[in-house]
Amino acid sequence: MKRQYLLPTLSAALLCLLSACAQQTPATPAAPPANSATGQCNPSGAQFAVGRAAEAALVEQARQRSGAQMARVIRPGQPVTLDYNLQRLNLDIDAGNRITRAHCG
Repeated sequence: MKRQYLLPTLSAALLCLLSACAQQTPATPAAPPANSATGQCNPSGAQFAVGRAAEAALVEQARQRSGAQMARVIRPGQPVTLDYNLQRLNLDIDAGNRITRAHCG
């Protein structure tokens, strides 16, 4: 592609991407109450784990107490998907493998 067309083409592509992002700004839903029948997550059930080492048994116990169907451990700097899943418990951990936050999504 000729250099004279490169900047307008890239500018148009960037505008398209930005307009798509602006149109799809989702509202953050409130955390639902734990409901074992649907597997919806309630982060208050997992708060006991904050400050403790993220071992497999503790992660599973936190998942069960929150009512979530699945749990995900998020390490510092780890890329994660931005989809919001009402059935997933997220456990953020620090560099020392300690749980710093329990939240749903």
